[in-house]
Amino acid sequence: MKSALLVSIASSLFLLIGTGVGFYYLNDYYDSTEVEATSSLGEVIKTPTKADESTDLKSIIHETQKSVVQIEVQLKDDATSSGSGFLYNSTGDVITNAHVVEGAEKITVKTSDAKQFEAQIIGMGDTTDIAVIRVPGLKETEPLPVAEERMAEVGDDIIALGSPLGLQNTVTTGIISGLDREFILEPYRYEHIYQISAPITNGNSGGPLIDADTGEAIAINSAGTDSGGIGFSIPLPNVIDQIKGWSEEPVELTVDSESKEVVSTPQGLTGEDYKDNATYLVGYFYESLSTQDYVTAYSLLGSRWQSEMTYEDFRSGYIHTVNVEVSNMAGSLNQTNDEVKVTATIKAEERTGNHKTTTALYNVTYQVGYENDHLKILSGKAQKLK
Repeated sequence: MKSALLVSIASSLFLLIGTGVGFYYLNDYYDSTEVEATSSLGEVIKTPTKADESTDLKSIIHETQKSVVQIEVQLKDDATSSGSGFLYNSTGDVITNAHVVEGAEKITVKTSDAKQFEAQIIGMGDTTDIAVIRVPGLKETEPLPVAEERMAEVGDDIIALGSPLGLQNTVTTGIISGLDREFILEPYRYEHIYQISAPITNGNSGGPLIDADTGEAIAINSAGTDSGGIGFSIPLPNVIDQIKGWSEEPVELTVDSESKEVVSTPQGLTGEDYKDNATYLVGYFYESLSTQDYVTAYSLLGSRWQSEMTYEDFRSGYIHTVNVEVSNMAGSLNQTNDEVKVTATIKAEERTGNHKTTTALYNVTYQVGYENDHLKILSGKAQKLK
């Protein structure tokens, strides 16, 4: 039975890294993302709480994404590739696939709140497709909880997460559909791995497979098929001892061992990159609000805006909104002040009392820019439409 699996899938498996022919192309992240907005006076439009199960799933995804990073790799001859990883401990160690960072001349990670850091390889498998990279800038950051001993079972609900930044952000759900799968993708051997019904797409490689009930990482997403119907993930209990060994005694430092946070200024980004990062940040702001993570949402505002509006006032602005839809999100770069203007149209259903609601439309505009080398939402306003 096992040999039949090898024959049937060997020709269609691929490692998910980089972009180009043979990989999935993602739809615009914002096409299906419900969002929220805040006016310059702190009036907030909030997506409502849905059924308990849906809210729990959304919260698990949001909390997990805080520990998931996009990994960008600079290779020789100016070639580049990308993948994902997830923060494993408070030292700043990130778990990923070996094929994601293989041949790296420079490694940069991007977090869910659009910060960038340099990283170094501290351990990488030769035939096992796992690696650990150290990110000093993420030291003392809360890591993702990991199921170090418990193995999953067929039928368990799972969530596959990928790169958290920009259009490469992907979340797919499914179940564990098979156990103990084995195959070879040179030079790596995959043994006793999970088969999952959630497709692993471009940007997922190296990201965590999450138990949908507990929010724990149970495996490393590693390979998919060109049909897109299934994916394969390496169970963490099978490799956790090796990962711990590298974290405790790094075996190689292939990138600058003194790596610090990357200073990401507008001048250091192209117009499109800067615009995409700014638009992403507003989307993440919306996502934080939709999961009632007001602390994270408030932290994305610039210091001047925060000085004009307390956290309590910011949070209290959500009481009367029960539903919101967003459309026409767009960003444009202002070359004069090195800021990005992000606009959107908001349709909000608001509670008026006695269980009655009214619907209103808003045009929302944000100014996004760098403050102390961190991308922030500097100001914003909402205009109610007739």
